[in-house]
Amino acid sequence: MHKALDYRGRCVVLTGAAGGIGRQLAKTYAEAGATLELVDRDPDALAELVENLRPEGPLHATTLELGDWRAVQLFADDLACRNRSVEVLVNNAGVEYQTPINEPTAEADACWAQLLDNNVSSMQRLTRALLPRLRAGASVINQASIWGLKGVPGFSAYAASKHAVIGLTRSLAWELGPRRIRVNAVCPGWIGTDAAMRSLRIMAAENGRSETEELVAVLAAQAIPELLTPADLSGTFLFLGSPLAAALTGQALSVSHGEVMH
Repeated sequence: MHKALDYRGRCVVLTGAAGGIGRQLAKTYAEAGATLELVDRDPDALAELVENLRPEGPLHATTLELGDWRAVQLFADDLACRNRSVEVLVNNAGVEYQTPINEPTAEADACWAQLLDNNVSSMQRLTRALLPRLRAGASVINQASIWGLKGVPGFSAYAASKHAVIGLTRSLAWELGPRRIRVNAVCPGWIGTDAAMRSLRIMAAENGRSETEELVAVLAAQAIPELLTPADLSGTFLFLGSPLAAALTGQALSVSHGEVMH
């Protein structure tokens, strides 16, 4: 491993750690020797993740609802009490579900607001709370999506949230640049996670196709016609958090087997 990818002595805060992508990122950073601060709102899934990790460095897990700003501030205060500085903040937590525009109900409005809070506001809430803990030279990595680079029928709230993540990323890159804090976004393509496959089934039903037919259509839009796995993202996150990416900030990296090229 390149010495710049050795995370020993470096603290990584990872949200959504118990999800499909989060679990792989936790494993990747653990194997690189990072001091891990794992965050998830599901205590059972988080406990199971911790039980199965074999970290090279220290590990601390916190059950946290990122929609609760008081709880977020308490998390930041706890880091301060433990004298923990942060070299890498990975804002990975988020949700994905359908929000058709032809559902003009109060419930639909609530779903819109909840999704945007989960996927965007939670990122700025945690980043703001951790600003005093972020060292000069730190890296903030926000989880976006290729759906933040294009339009998607039926998933307008999710697509809008990921467009907003990219806008937030670029704005914070300017705000935090004078402190030498880099802010970038990763835009994954189709990954075989439970959330993505649930969306695939919804799209298949909307298009009158079988799930297999829909998958074939999705993969045909990629230069490499294969589903990504969470492990395919690991190198990008490891790189962005390292000194090797010192010149990169305000970028939205498409990791999509070529579905989106820009």
